[in-house]
Amino acid sequence: MTRYTRITGMNDVLFDDQPYWRYVLERAQHVADLFGYRRLDVPIMEVTPLFVRGVGEGTDIVEKEMYTFEDRDGTSVSLRPEFTAGIMRAYIENGLHVLPTPLKVWTSGPIFRHEKPQAGRYRQHSQFDIEVIGEQDPAVDAEVISVAWQLFTDLGFSGLRLHINSTGCPACKPAYVQRLVDYFTPLADRLPEVDQMRLRKNPLRILDSKEAATQPLLEAAPHIVEHLCVECDAHFARLRTYLDALERPYQVNYRIVRGLDYYTKTVFEIKADGLGAQDTICGGGRYDGLIEQLGGPPTPGIGFGSGIERIVMAMRQVGLAAPPDPAPKVMVCYLGEMAKVAAVNLVERLRRADIAALLAFGDRSLKAQLKSADRARAAYAVILGEEEIKAGLATVRDLARAQQEQIPLDNVLAWLVAA
Repeated sequence: MTRYTRITGMNDVLFDDQPYWRYVLERAQHVADLFGYRRLDVPIMEVTPLFVRGVGEGTDIVEKEMYTFEDRDGTSVSLRPEFTAGIMRAYIENGLHVLPTPLKVWTSGPIFRHEKPQAGRYRQHSQFDIEVIGEQDPAVDAEVISVAWQLFTDLGFSGLRLHINSTGCPACKPAYVQRLVDYFTPLADRLPEVDQMRLRKNPLRILDSKEAATQPLLEAAPHIVEHLCVECDAHFARLRTYLDALERPYQVNYRIVRGLDYYTKTVFEIKADGLGAQDTICGGGRYDGLIEQLGGPPTPGIGFGSGIERIVMAMRQVGLAAPPDPAPKVMVCYLGEMAKVAAVNLVERLRRADIAALLAFGDRSLKAQLKSADRARAAYAVILGEEEIKAGLATVRDLARAQQEQIPLDNVLAWLVAA
């Protein structure tokens, strides 16, 4: 018989990890609420041209990593490789521009990239995503960074480090890209093949190259912040002013460009101590031209994404615990068929009263049922026997103290509510 296994790069989130997932998403929801962000969900699948146009035709994501296939009607569709393009499509299609600006939204869910699987990064992985649409004020950039900073602080990360850069805008970026090309072209024979390809297709991506041979060549490469137009330079200066006012430490990192073509002006990453070389836990930036590029009116925007698997792995790596999943308050045990019928009825009444309750299945011995209650971390066991049922009684056992008492069966629900 065929033994089925996970597809390469996909991952099962098993019980030991679920408390972490629950905790991260609960804190993400809490922080989003604190900052006034509203949840918006979009499909995991869109027409392929949306991502080609939005993410960038020459990017690794579009050329190598997207899960693209032909739908039954012949339409080319792709599983989303990121959230922003789909959210911008929803913004345009649903006329969300009529809502008060800035529109502040958050979402979470799976994204798909056919890239080399690595620790905390899978071909299907989930992200927490933040987007702010309709405002150019660099104070918005500072707030978006603060959302991420507060989330990671709430989760317990220490030694957080903020790296920022500006990638300019269509007015100044092309001239800088040409300077970059002019710098690297005479050095092209010293570049690895992958960076030679980047030089031809997307020169900015050389700046975040991880290739060893490229590193010494990057030392003397021109910095974009020295070639910004007046508007971009002022925007970047004001962002730094707001970060200084927040007493948020940051480093201008000239090599941050992010991997998507739509970024303009501010880009940033947040790193944490104790994670080794793979220390980035969040990245994002501004995309002021994206909505217009997708057929909407000129509308600025900024956002970030952070991988849930990456956060969970990082929490485990630095020893941050997550609260355990809630335990049931009670397990109802029984001896005999008459008692089992009463147990089924009692469990139903407990759940209707919003008390988490389990029923012992399988007609096992009382000792086995109590062991199951311990394993489930139940606080109490209610024990029903046929003689007790006839007498209108039930035994309630405090499992932590190993103490028990008999109470009227009709009073069990009220007793547990008060316990």
